[in-house]
Amino acid sequence: MDRDNEIIVCFCEDITKAQILEAIDEGYTEPKEIKGHLRAGMGECEGRGCKLQIMQLICQRTGKFPGDIIPLTVRPPIKPTPIGVLAKIAKQEKPMR
Repeated sequence: MDRDNEIIVCFCEDITKAQILEAIDEGYTEPKEIKGHLRAGMGECEGRGCKLQIMQLICQRTGKFPGDIIPLTVRPPIKPTPIGVLAKIAKQEKPMR
């Protein structure tokens, strides 16, 4: 394997370029399919760090145009929020009576 394929694309799940290319060759040609197969995009950043690279690899390998690929959806919260912040908000709210 050449060093280029050892590049980590999804740092949260430690998934390499080679693994993603292999998945594409196996027929997983949409980001959602790759996410389900390899867990790429399921880490702490929820794909914010790797979704563009995954889409780029799909385009390069399949010849698809970026507009033909359905990107991963970003789920709320848009920015990861520490649970302590949410707990403080809950304590500040007054209960309804």
